[in-house]
Amino acid sequence: MFNNSSKILFITIMIIGTLITVTSNSWLGAWMGLEINLLSFIPLLSDNNNLMSTEASLKYFLTQALASTVLLFSSILLMLKNNMNNEINESFTSMIIMSALLLKSGAAPFHFWFPNMMEGLTWMNALMLMTWQKIAPLMLISYLNIKNLLLISVILSVIIGAIGGLNQTSLRKLMAFSSINHLGWMLSSLMISESIWLIYFLFYSFLSFVLTFMFNIFKLFHLNQLFSWFVNSKILKFSLFMNFLSLGGLPPFLGFLPKWLVIQQLTLCNQYFLLTVMMMSTLITLFFYLRICYSAFMLNYFENNWVMEMNMNSSNTNLYLTMTFFSIFGLFLISLFFFMF
Repeated sequence: MFNNSSKILFITIMIIGTLITVTSNSWLGAWMGLEINLLSFIPLLSDNNNLMSTEASLKYFLTQALASTVLLFSSILLMLKNNMNNEINESFTSMIIMSALLLKSGAAPFHFWFPNMMEGLTWMNALMLMTWQKIAPLMLISYLNIKNLLLISVILSVIIGAIGGLNQTSLRKLMAFSSINHLGWMLSSLMISESIWLIYFLFYSFLSFVLTFMFNIFKLFHLNQLFSWFVNSKILKFSLFMNFLSLGGLPPFLGFLPKWLVIQQLTLCNQYFLLTVMMMSTLITLFFYLRICYSAFMLNYFENNWVMEMNMNSSNTNLYLTMTFFSIFGLFLISLFFFMF
């Protein structure tokens, strides 16, 4: 990722753009931060070794430019509101702003660009898209208190994220639909409190990083690669699928903790219908994760594993196994910490 100075420059500008948006006190300032973020992220998407990266960056530019145009137009309308004797309906304008932000973040029903674009990215770019690029739109959504639209988006995101991943063989699309599902959980946590959203986002980012780190080391892009590789290394195979289950939110892994917090807070807010839909969708995601794990553990393809042998001695593998330990036993360690102190 950091193989040349231009990438470091664009990553720095991307971070600055997000910080401008988060710290801005006006919609125009937030829009400016989003534009800086967009224009610095697009050069990072281009990759000479990947023919689909140009198509992915163009898709990203068009969808983000559309959302930015709508956001700017709505912001100007809100600014003109005081000069037009309140002829503009403020709630309607806020709904348009939220729709633009949902499009930027890739939440349902504005998610159609997200899986197709993920298919054309490298793993590190996909990780940035799934984690860092979500911060600015979600922070802006938290400023808008439109419960009905947010509720519809949460329900659609968790359902589409669950059903969309059922018939996928591409790991990048699988991670994309998983991201849409988790985005539904994050939006629901925004309805309760920003601190719970932050906790959920940090845990999700960590678990996504662990998986994409592994996929990037071994250049894994399709499910059949998971079945045929790691025949000689049962520890790596076991840890990889435990991370899948942790990302899905299966107890007692670390991924269950943020979901547990959201479930608890939604129960206190009497959001039983929303909670039922979200939990049922999570069961569907766990079903296809478990199906993949079952197939991988039961089937052994004895193929040439020279690529795995070449990468096995690197320090990256040790780092991955350390992070996997926290992913699997993190909930026990956190529970033990709070029990002792």
